[in-house]
Amino acid sequence: MYVCSCFGITEQQVKQHAENGACTPRQIASACKAGTDCGSCVRRIQALLGRGACPRRELADQGEPVLARLDEAA
Repeated sequence: MYVCSCFGITEQQVKQHAENGACTPRQIASACKAGTDCGSCVRRIQALLGRGACPRRELADQGEPVLARLDEAA
């Protein structure tokens, strides 16, 4: 199912970016542009991310890169 109609981003793609370390809608936007045009998908992205702890927050706090590109992760 599409989450972002503007850029054709699916729920599965958002979940994959989250598995790769994207913990916020802003990080999802950096990874795939979802939420950067009309913004109507931001609440759905927030819901998909949930309110759980960010699995890579320690890396971010240490200044390490936390997002892997999808083509690198595959």
